[in-house]
Amino acid sequence: MDINLKDLKRVHMIGIGGISMSGIAKILQYMGIEVTGSDNAETDITIKLSNTGIPVTIGTNPELVKNVDLVVYTAAIKQDNPELVAAKTLGIHCMERAEFLGLITKLYKETICISGTHGKTTTTSMVSLCFLEEGKKNKELEPTIQVGANLKEIKGNYYIGGSDHFIIEACEYVESFLHFYPKAEIILNIDNDHLDYFKTFENVKKAFIKFANILPEDGYLVTNADDKSCLELLDEISKNIKVYTFAIENENANFIAKNIVYDKDGFAKFDVYFNNEKYDTFKLSVPGKHNVLNALACIALCEMYHISKESMKTALQEFHGANRRFEYIGEVNGAKIYDDYAHHPTEIKATVKAMKCKKYNKSWGVFQSHTYSRTFNLLDDFVEALEDFDNIIIADIYAAREENIYNIYPEDIVNKLKEKGKNAIYIGKYEDIADYLKKNIQKDDLVLTVGAGPVVKVAELLVNNK
Repeated sequence: MDINLKDLKRVHMIGIGGISMSGIAKILQYMGIEVTGSDNAETDITIKLSNTGIPVTIGTNPELVKNVDLVVYTAAIKQDNPELVAAKTLGIHCMERAEFLGLITKLYKETICISGTHGKTTTTSMVSLCFLEEGKKNKELEPTIQVGANLKEIKGNYYIGGSDHFIIEACEYVESFLHFYPKAEIILNIDNDHLDYFKTFENVKKAFIKFANILPEDGYLVTNADDKSCLELLDEISKNIKVYTFAIENENANFIAKNIVYDKDGFAKFDVYFNNEKYDTFKLSVPGKHNVLNALACIALCEMYHISKESMKTALQEFHGANRRFEYIGEVNGAKIYDDYAHHPTEIKATVKAMKCKKYNKSWGVFQSHTYSRTFNLLDDFVEALEDFDNIIIADIYAAREENIYNIYPEDIVNKLKEKGKNAIYIGKYEDIADYLKKNIQKDDLVLTVGAGPVVKVAELLVNNK
């Protein structure tokens, strides 16, 4: 059954409180479609949706799907969900979130998809703010945005613009990005993540090759010349699309960052060269070398769309990070508390490198591994990524969608760290971790909570219950 979005009058969304789902809900509402939703818990997102005219039911109620034209559900929703079962019984068409989002991308002539194993949210934010800044002068570039975290500049995780430009994150998990209809893509990097689905790194690379090849003949691609897999991908593209590469190390890239210097907060100032000629100098307000690469990707994409250098420089310098991306939470005992969403060893290494650009006394890493399968498959890599903290606290593993069929435990991380002579301990509960830190952190120390689960609660408990 083909779905014509313009024919829809009522849509029900199961799992509406998700970052992506809530953004879709607001886009549908903007299109004049009546939207309802359900979720298993009340959150800031569900409250905000309810306050803006989208009713959200906490829990499940099969009655909610009566008289709707379509049900959209997240990949986390099981097929025995009562609302999903009721919808199918009534013959109502049901569609998974990524597939439905793909239909929305088809409505925009210029859908810009930011992909890669790491850095999607930050780079999506950077690109979005550059387009918004340029959109102040040219409304034809004011984009619709969907980003995977709250971004204070747009007061949430979505923005409804008035142009044909749609800027979104494109996630590789379960190859969901293959449902999209991009005009332009950024591929930041390709790493061995989501092996519970892909099984092998070769399959991860194949997914990104397929993603690049869904670009149209007049499409744009920006990718990382410092990443071997991204370079290899270029040989597999079947179309004569326009390609820009970016790098710090690879001198053959189109966009290169040189003369990088960091201030006391770890924020970089650097010169950008475009095809070996000086392009301009940029200043960031987010820390670390990895964010220089993210900014280069943004600059390359913006150059393709003729965004002015002035708009890029203003937007990039004023961007202080998306929610949970090396986010400053507060200060306790004279120690600064930060939080970061990093949940893959490569991301943690990048975050730790960014941390080392800052000035501090002792570092405290509070790590919560995300999913048993990732912990099992990448155990030694996690240990290597964490060993540069002076002190390491390991919390309970966040199960997410999984059960522990891998016989893997947080103590496994602690024991391997101790074998390397590191000061590592296991403390399961957030409250106990916060209490331990409060008793031990000192002036000028730096505390960083790390992980895609709710480990940020440790930082919040520290700061809010001084």
